[in-house]
Amino acid sequence: MKFFRVWLLALLVFVLVWPVSGTGQVQAASDRDIQIMMDGEILPSDSAPYVKPIVNVTMVPLRVISEEMGAGVDWSSATRSATIEKDGNTLVLKMGNNTAEVNGTNVPLEVSVESRNSRTMVPLRFVGEQLGLTVDWDPTSRIITLTSPVGGAEKPPEASPPTEPQQPDIPAQNDELRGAWISTVSNLDWPSKASHGKADAQKAEYTKLLDELQETGINAVFVQVRPSADALYRSELVPWSGFLTGTVGKDPGYDPLQFLIEETHRRGMQFHAWFNPFRASTGSDVSKLPANHVAKQHPEWIVKFDGKLYINPGIPEARAHIVDAIMEVVNQYDIDGVHLDDYFYPSGETAKVKFNDDNTFKSYNANNIGDKGDWRRDNINDLVRELDTRIHAVKPSVSFGISPFGVWRNKATDPTGSDTRAGITAYDSTYADVRTWIREGWIDYVVPQIYWSMTRKEARYDIIAKWWAGEVRGTGVKLYVGHAPYKIGTPEIGWNTAQEIIDQLDYNRTVPEISGSIFFSAKDLLKNPLGLISLLQTYYGNK
Repeated sequence: MKFFRVWLLALLVFVLVWPVSGTGQVQAASDRDIQIMMDGEILPSDSAPYVKPIVNVTMVPLRVISEEMGAGVDWSSATRSATIEKDGNTLVLKMGNNTAEVNGTNVPLEVSVESRNSRTMVPLRFVGEQLGLTVDWDPTSRIITLTSPVGGAEKPPEASPPTEPQQPDIPAQNDELRGAWISTVSNLDWPSKASHGKADAQKAEYTKLLDELQETGINAVFVQVRPSADALYRSELVPWSGFLTGTVGKDPGYDPLQFLIEETHRRGMQFHAWFNPFRASTGSDVSKLPANHVAKQHPEWIVKFDGKLYINPGIPEARAHIVDAIMEVVNQYDIDGVHLDDYFYPSGETAKVKFNDDNTFKSYNANNIGDKGDWRRDNINDLVRELDTRIHAVKPSVSFGISPFGVWRNKATDPTGSDTRAGITAYDSTYADVRTWIREGWIDYVVPQIYWSMTRKEARYDIIAKWWAGEVRGTGVKLYVGHAPYKIGTPEIGWNTAQEIIDQLDYNRTVPEISGSIFFSAKDLLKNPLGLISLLQTYYGNK
């Protein structure tokens, strides 16, 4: 028992801190090669630490402590504080405080608990020292050796951490996020139309889908839980999705979201709840919608465009309604992330066909913005900023990310844009001011949909990916790339072989800022276009 306690206590240090010199920015890639040694063995970690600039304190996930290391951990959303208990010691770290409570006494703290990239993070060195542990750092091998005084071992001479900035390493394959989008709109990926109203069939379809994705190498799913102002969960604000039963508003007889989350987490995979914020209906016939649908409750919020119904982003009350609907899920379900797609203002406007928000522009323009495009972007910024505040106030460990159209702006339009000639851009077509979201830290990650090949001259994959890497560099915002397996085997330039996806993944690993990939979509991935699955299994080490 004595050895067991020593091992657990020493192992706790691994998840809690080691200050190393950084480059003045958070660079997870540069920390991945740090290894922790205990009893002659390298200890595994499912999440690399990152270095806080200036103070040089390494932060690690609180979740690792509670789920893998056996320490008593409690996170209070009300007080935004983490309590860690081990062998009679109690530490309380509150978000934003420069002191921590250690066994009832306040002590100075350089870095407190914080939220970063879907994890509640805590400082390792501080917690380790308060629990009486010692740490030996070997800058040559970059190995941290943990020793507990309980075990009677002599305290090793203290070594200085490295002082030279470390160059980012190419990310190891096991540290990459490997995700798949699961579309529910029009029953694209799940559930099938054949399973409408059949709970057991829907459950069987999802577990099969997860198993096949995991066998391919996927470790995270982004499931569309709000396809059209509706819900795949029990909601007080919006009706049940018709993609569950064939009828909008009809109870499917179980809580799909709860089941989806449990099955995903059972396999050790991340679950991100994907919301389409402004699409109200894929059709334009309001009479087919239930009484509690937003199009009937607030027809003044609705704009018809291109045969669909949209919630007008320019109306503050409408945006607040969307935030409240998303917060239902954040508050009630154990999700790993909130994810928005690129459906903000619809693209495709022409001189004759316009998204009719002229009156809204005149009525809801408190900032007196003269340009309508800037006003639209300000409306979306307001939504993103509010979601960031609300989500992290309740659950700091839940990540918030957005997947915009792949090209922000063309260089011909804006000299700071990418060297591309895309016909649609995020900034000008959907009014997504992604650069501001990144620089203001309103999102934890960004997933540009880079759905072009390495040989498409107008929008070349590597050029666009490199541009996005420059946008997130030094910000702490993670960059994942959206890939398009659905294009494999199509006549579009560069997609005549599944090797195109592998070439893109190989390129990603040469760019330190790229932390992973997400594939659109699950169904297209599992169709195994031109033999893609075996290539991915080999690439990800699943074969």
